[in-house]
Amino acid sequence: MFGQQKLFGSKIEPACSYCKLGTPTTDGSMILCEKQGVVALHFSCRRFQYDPLKRVPKRPGPRPRFDREDFTL
Repeated sequence: MFGQQKLFGSKIEPACSYCKLGTPTTDGSMILCEKQGVVALHFSCRRFQYDPLKRVPKRPGPRPRFDREDFTL
């Protein structure tokens, strides 16, 4: 059986921006936490519960540009 691969790696730094208990404000600059109240995006407390669906993946880097010469032998 194959090992289960984590979506964002096995070492996840806690942050309220992707905690089950946190909800972003309308402007997105703060988090409304059920336990702590209004907190910063990267704040975390001992009640942190990871929610992978709240993570926003990094944008991919620019694609390489190829010329016709790159595909000739």
